[in-house]
Amino acid sequence: MSTPVQSIKDFESAIAELEKIVKQLEDGDLPLDTSLALFERGVELSRYCHDQLGAAQKRIEVLTERGELKDGSGLVDADERR
Repeated sequence: MSTPVQSIKDFESAIAELEKIVKQLEDGDLPLDTSLALFERGVELSRYCHDQLGAAQKRIEVLTERGELKDGSGLVDADERR
């Protein structure tokens, strides 16, 4: 029987939880079952964040002229892109 899915409050809390999970997994001091459960939750959070970013991008496209995104790559220094 699977456990109920924890709700995700919003994008910011999902990112914070995902960062915490990554830290726990990187530390590597967890039993396999716990690591797998955290990894599964991380995938769920990652998908949620990806979907939220996609929705935000679509909203921006609608709000810009004719739905065309402006190329903002010139606004970022080369060092910042790495």
